[in-house]
Amino acid sequence: MKTIKNRILLFICAVCVLGCSSKDDNCVKTIIVQYGYSISGPYGSMHIPEIKQEVPCDFPEPEDANPIEVSGKLKNFSYEVISFNFTPDTGNNTNRLQFEIKLINPNNYAIVGLPVLTTLADGLKISSSYSNNASSPCYSIDANSSCILTFDKQDSLNLGIINSIQLINVEYFVGN
Repeated sequence: MKTIKNRILLFICAVCVLGCSSKDDNCVKTIIVQYGYSISGPYGSMHIPEIKQEVPCDFPEPEDANPIEVSGKLKNFSYEVISFNFTPDTGNNTNRLQFEIKLINPNNYAIVGLPVLTTLADGLKISSSYSNNASSPCYSIDANSSCILTFDKQDSLNLGIINSIQLINVEYFVGN
């Protein structure tokens, strides 16, 4: 009788230990990889969206990021236009703007900020950052290094017809 009670007790303990294991291989949590922030400057403002990622529960928490405030234009900045193409009508009721511009930071320190392009669209001078929709936005550039700002977007002709866009200048506004 005592052995039956011991076996039942052992069985119950085994079920509790195996059935209520605290290890969960499928446990995931969502972390913020990049916090969203806004950059304001003399040519307007833009919002950098928050980026989240699912990781295993035992993944370490990332450090908090500091907000960026634009302090002015980067000194000694230069750029090279690799390509700049505007197609006023793609045949699909859209126009298309594509460009690759090499942004060069010749300084001995890394920078964080925002490239701003000045263009002439049908005689109207416009300064704007295209980074929100760029595949390579160049929000940071290492010391004595470069980044290629890559943009390729189509817009509906229903929004308005633009016949030509020309690149006038590129500047880089740095954060504090």
